[in-house]
Amino acid sequence: MQPQVQAAALTRDMFFDFTTSPPKERNKLLLSTIVPRPIAWIVSLDFEGRLNAAPFSFFNAFAVDPPVVGVGIGSNAAGEPKDTRRNIRDTKQFVVNLVSEDMAQAMNITAIEFESDVNELAEARLDTYPSVHISPPRIAGSPVSMECELMQIVELGKETGLVLGRVLALHIREDVILDADKHHIDTPKLKLIARMHSGWYAKSSELFRMERISRLDWQVQQQT
Repeated sequence: MQPQVQAAALTRDMFFDFTTSPPKERNKLLLSTIVPRPIAWIVSLDFEGRLNAAPFSFFNAFAVDPPVVGVGIGSNAAGEPKDTRRNIRDTKQFVVNLVSEDMAQAMNITAIEFESDVNELAEARLDTYPSVHISPPRIAGSPVSMECELMQIVELGKETGLVLGRVLALHIREDVILDADKHHIDTPKLKLIARMHSGWYAKSSELFRMERISRLDWQVQQQT
């Protein structure tokens, strides 16, 4: 018996040609449709040891062997990379902290475009804990922090670079660990937030479950 496929409602699509549209328009469309995006709350140090903290939502994990995370970081002005990208390029070290619901306001303060010599952590009244393998500290209160060393920066154009970092260590808040030996984490208890469109954010505390379908189960379904 052939599976019944529900006919999709007829809709009309609008076409946006990225080969001719300006970056500002492409930015609006991408940020409004690629959602939700996890937030990398990055702490870095410059050559003089000054702290910097800033959030970035072009972020995700890309590999486990080696463990690699990637963050897209742009520029403040033409030819001037943001402080975070410059610091990572110069020192080869950074910490990725994840953002929980109760830390959202503090994260938003560190997103302000302060001058390079301003310590965003101090402005947001955030404490830090020392890292184990690298110099930049991690944000106290963040449920998950990743100590990273730079693998490479892939230049994506004049204004943007994709920072690829190897994760050297992972710090996870103890109360969300279900079984340390089995590496089981109470993921919903992290209460992480993600970036949506414009000034909107999403909570990860409302979930639905859907199991993967094995090829064998799918074949059985088609025969019944």
